[in-house]
Amino acid sequence: MGGRLQGLYVIVDPAAGAAGRELELAAAALDGGARLLQLRDKTREKGLQLPVAREMARLCREREALFIVNDHVDLALACGAHGVHVGQKDLPVAEVRRLVPPEFIVGCSTNNVEEALAAQAAGASYVSVGRLFPTGSKQDTRPATLDTLRAVKAAVQVPVCAIGGIDQSNIDDVLAAGADMVAVIAAVASAPDPRSAARLLASRFRS
Repeated sequence: MGGRLQGLYVIVDPAAGAAGRELELAAAALDGGARLLQLRDKTREKGLQLPVAREMARLCREREALFIVNDHVDLALACGAHGVHVGQKDLPVAEVRRLVPPEFIVGCSTNNVEEALAAQAAGASYVSVGRLFPTGSKQDTRPATLDTLRAVKAAVQVPVCAIGGIDQSNIDDVLAAGADMVAVIAAVASAPDPRSAARLLASRFRS
């Protein structure tokens, strides 16, 4: 599974431009070349998220992409996702590992080498590093730098995902710093043509 943890990672968040068009955005992102999708919904009850999550999981399986659910281990298992992504204040990675099948992907948000190493030791499949650039989609994130990304990449053996304000203007710098995956929200959700935006970003991985 580790070999599949690379490429464009599009986060679909109703609070960041995806409300009411989650599936439309998911399909556009996948058509544009996203290799991973994440549903991040901080507001709706999980029962209301489940039908959307199930359909996103189906779309990803059709296109041989990976589907990750943010925060909610139970929702991720119920909808047939490939994995779950947790933050520093969510269920600890070690506890998540006890609840999920061995092949289940467990991603973890980190902000420095120490957190990344701890997540890896606890069983994380990948770590994300951010926030690399200013972003309007999440206000409570701690800043990180490209140097942080380089340091984490050098320190861990698991794939590393870069996140936070990444778009066409800075993705090349992020990839040069060692990111295996690049997570974006607004760069696709707020684009006039999300499919074309995803295609442009995905093409940077091949250049």
